[in-house]
Amino acid sequence: MLLFTDNALSSDEAVEVITYPGTDVSYLSKNLLRSVFSMRLRTWQDGVPIRVFVLPDDAPLHSIFAKKKLNLFPYQLRSAWDRLVYSGTGQAPLVVHSEEEMREKIATTPGSIGYLNENKIDGSVQVVHINE
Repeated sequence: MLLFTDNALSSDEAVEVITYPGTDVSYLSKNLLRSVFSMRLRTWQDGVPIRVFVLPDDAPLHSIFAKKKLNLFPYQLRSAWDRLVYSGTGQAPLVVHSEEEMREKIATTPGSIGYLNENKIDGSVQVVHINE
C-alpha cells in the first residue's frame, strides 16, 4: 500500500505550488522558485514579504516537492536554511504539520507560498505554474 501511495504522488502534477489568493503571482521560473524556498528571495515584486511554509523534512510530500519542483534533495534545503539561521543572515521557513494546516495558513497569510498534493487544493488558495 505504501508503494502505491508513493507512485500516486510521484508525477510532477501531483504536487502543486500554492500562494495566498491575493498574491500577484501566477507563474514562477524554477530558479525563482528555488530562490524563494531557499529563503534568498524575501519579497514579492510588489514589496509584500514572502512567508514560506513547508511540511516537516521527513514528510513524503516535502521530499517529492523538493525533488520534483526544486530539483534539490530535502537535506540540501535544510542545509541552506540552517546556514541562514546559524549565520544570523536569515530564517528558516515556517513548518506546518499537515496538508490541511498548510492550506489554511496559505489561505489566510498574505504573501505566503507553500505546496500541496493537487487533490487537496480548493478555491481558498491560488495555484502557481512553474516554468523551466
